[in-house]
Amino acid sequence: MLEDLYITAPTRAVMVAAVTNVSCALVGVFLVLRRMSLMGDAISHAVLPGLVIAFLLSGSTGATPMLLGAAGAGLATTFLTQTLNRTGKVAADASLGVVYTTLFALGVVLVKRFLGQIHFDTACVYQGSLLKAALDTTPIAGIEIPQALIAATIVLALVVVVFLLLWKELTVSSFDPALSSTMGYSADLMHYLLMLLVAFTSVVSFQSIGAILVVAMLIAPAAAAHLLVDRLAPMALISAAIALMVSVAGYALASHWDVSPAGTMAALAGAAYFAAAIGSPRHGALAKLAANARLALRIRRDDLLAALYRGEETDGNAPMPRQEALHWADDGLYARWVLRRLKRWGQVSESSQGLKLTKAGRHAAAQLVRQHRLWEAYLVEHAGLQEDHVHDPAHVVEHYTGAELEAFLEQELSDAVRDPHGKEIPGREN
Repeated sequence: MLEDLYITAPTRAVMVAAVTNVSCALVGVFLVLRRMSLMGDAISHAVLPGLVIAFLLSGSTGATPMLLGAAGAGLATTFLTQTLNRTGKVAADASLGVVYTTLFALGVVLVKRFLGQIHFDTACVYQGSLLKAALDTTPIAGIEIPQALIAATIVLALVVVVFLLLWKELTVSSFDPALSSTMGYSADLMHYLLMLLVAFTSVVSFQSIGAILVVAMLIAPAAAAHLLVDRLAPMALISAAIALMVSVAGYALASHWDVSPAGTMAALAGAAYFAAAIGSPRHGALAKLAANARLALRIRRDDLLAALYRGEETDGNAPMPRQEALHWADDGLYARWVLRRLKRWGQVSESSQGLKLTKAGRHAAAQLVRQHRLWEAYLVEHAGLQEDHVHDPAHVVEHYTGAELEAFLEQELSDAVRDPHGKEIPGREN
């Protein structure tokens, strides 16, 4: 029977945190895409005067007046920020900073002035109280359900419904507001709608994770997901998954260490972002380091092969001394590693006299020298550079010349057989 079902306080706390954090993470996806991370911070603080005014007018801290107050404050923040930016000749970040700090300060003044003798826990607003939220329950079908969970579930459902109904509109307005307007729906309307969702998620987050730490949940999961994938729908799903995992793991660690659950969750969200920033397969630091290393190795390989080819042009088939060849490839660890690889691939042979190209190596080197000399000819003939100014730029671009670009050079230089220095341009069959 449902009446016999009992949900423990820790489980309730995790449920509240999970639903709240997933809401923040989903909304944060569009904040990150729009480069409006600071707006999430601003609204999460600027809703404070709206909450106070709603409480003074209604005498209640229920979900309805609080959400209405937050909506009003969120819209006011967005409107005032855009107005200052458009009419006051104030930069967007400066206008946002002025508006949200002013509204937040106004909220603090209102709390001290009108709510000094009333139970209005500002510490809860700033830092959150997840356990308190889990213990404040109401019976539904015989089960004690936290009121914060009910409010958070309603907001999560609202976020999901808005995303399902207006996914295309939100997506287009995020990437190209002008196109959004030409397609018949207002980019400004989508912007205000998103700000409303930010305000709602901020309010339901106050009691569980607090106004300060909600910023981490709005931004960190979405930013981490943005590093991991390049498509919007998977980004939203991964952002929600990160928020869910952070909620469970954060509460478990906080219970073990006897520290703030909200703080632990925010710290784990930051850790998830840093992990993505380091380990993302495409955009992570390690991936970039690996790509740079591969590029450096390829450039050293090209330089070594080209140096050996030019040496054979000058000295016939005489081997080039090892140290001289390595010098042309910057004579470092990369150059030595590349030489070992070229010998293993059968493109370079080494004897006591030095290094020589094999047949396979000579063919590969000829194509590199061909691209270099085509570029030199093109830069002189079409870019108007002097003959003594084309070697260095040609040396740079030769490493990035693919088949399509080489075909373009051939078309532009259909009758070129020698470079500007009189050297023969190797043919494709070499």
